[in-house]
Amino acid sequence: MYSTVLTLHSLFRWLVLLSLGFAIYRAYKGYTSKSPFSYLDNKVRHWTATIAHIQLILGILVYIKSPIIQYYFSDFKNLVADWNLTFYGLFHFILMIGAIVLITIGSAKAKRKKTAREKFKTILVTYSIALILIFIAIPWPFSPLANRPYIRAF
Repeated sequence: MYSTVLTLHSLFRWLVLLSLGFAIYRAYKGYTSKSPFSYLDNKVRHWTATIAHIQLILGILVYIKSPIIQYYFSDFKNLVADWNLTFYGLFHFILMIGAIVLITIGSAKAKRKKTAREKFKTILVTYSIALILIFIAIPWPFSPLANRPYIRAF
């Protein structure tokens, strides 16, 4: 089960990045052109948050089942000095939770705003900050923090 969920989590990140990128693009375009907040904009807002929540569930399953995380917390005092383990044990998890919280808050606030311009601005700001956190927290192959391949297949 662990390998399957880890592979899904790795693959699903691309959907998260694509949906966030598209939502940010739509919000920027709508905000700068003073467009009305359309049915499509609302669906993009909603589905971006939904996709992020699915990724969060997959991530929590990986975190709970991960032998690396179990090892890390079995001797936390000594292993906290190992940056690679600390990245996965703490930083990746905390930054991703923070990003999902921002997406959730941004989606909920945008839904309740009165004007289209306020909705677009709320999505643009919160989703952009979340995307920055996600880019920092993803273990890219080129990352100096921790690295993994673009797609993990087991």
